[in-house]
Amino acid sequence: MRYTWHHRLYLVLSFCLLLPACNQPSDATYHLMLRQLYSHSVDTISVAKVQQQLQQAVAPLLLDTRSKSEYEVSHLPGARHVGYADFDLSDLKDVPPNTPLVVYCAVGYRSEKIGEQLQAAGYTNVRNLHGGLFEWVNHGLPVYNEQGQTTKVHGYTRAWGIWLREGEKVYD
Repeated sequence: MRYTWHHRLYLVLSFCLLLPACNQPSDATYHLMLRQLYSHSVDTISVAKVQQQLQQAVAPLLLDTRSKSEYEVSHLPGARHVGYADFDLSDLKDVPPNTPLVVYCAVGYRSEKIGEQLQAAGYTNVRNLHGGLFEWVNHGLPVYNEQGQTTKVHGYTRAWGIWLREGEKVYD
């Protein structure tokens, strides 16, 4: 069955209601929520696999699809901000279509949509970071801002921030 974004949002909010006090969701619940949220139109890649690939000679280009304010709080090491609402393919005209790309956002929904656009534009090696930045931080991995490494992470909204178990949550 193919869900619309309204159905996905309803499912995600339903998961929240099932959680005790909506403040300590389990990894299993998080991954179940992600399975329902994603349309599975872009292959996902695990945090562990991205870590491994970042150590290789030809590391993937990390594309942060969150808002500029989220990116400025913190982002993955070496990530390039491309945005979501203001995403423009022409900003990637310097990137060859066979470049390994890993798109990410807070949990992976927005990045999946940008990944779809990249694939439609002819990019052939696009992966969506499973669980997004939250999954990265929940694994205890570092994030950075303009000053260097930081513990701050933009929680997107307080409702979505429940999935972020590590780091110092920041909201606009």
